[in-house]
Amino acid sequence: MWTDWLLPGSSSAILLVVLSTFGMYLTILLLARWSGVRSFAEMSTFDIAVTIAIGSVFATTIASKEPALLQGMAAVATMFTIQLAVSRMRRHFGGFKGATDNTPILLMGPGGVMKPKNMRVARVTEDDLRTHLRQANVLDRAVVNAVVMEGTGKIHVLAGHERGKAAESWILEGVRDYDGESA
Repeated sequence: MWTDWLLPGSSSAILLVVLSTFGMYLTILLLARWSGVRSFAEMSTFDIAVTIAIGSVFATTIASKEPALLQGMAAVATMFTIQLAVSRMRRHFGGFKGATDNTPILLMGPGGVMKPKNMRVARVTEDDLRTHLRQANVLDRAVVNAVVMEGTGKIHVLAGHERGKAAESWILEGVRDYDGESA
């Protein structure tokens, strides 16, 4: 009984997994080279979704008979093509960028002042902020210029050496601030 769980029905099943893995790996490698550095950069919500979908197709194709290898390769190629098209459309059409990307949100302002309303919208707690401040080696909240949750969900701490100094406006362009005026 446990051998059914551990071993496949035939040795050809293992060979098919090896060949499928090699085929999918080579396909993803070539497509990533074709589409460029941004392929797995996770710069937008859409990029993250495509990366997860590619991983899912990769795993399904190598671990089962359905989809067949060629179908998996076609699905991955289609996802890379869509990602490339979307990234170009984001660059040329502002409205398209708004439809595919989440906007960053300001969690802390100059002097380490927390933005409670923004934190609620982003579903971030004070403990979450403390964790990120410690990761950024911030010892004094007063030197924090801003803490921003990016559209990808990553949190960045902008800290300097001057207490209460505001971050340059260009750095915070497009960052939402529900607690006050736009950052």
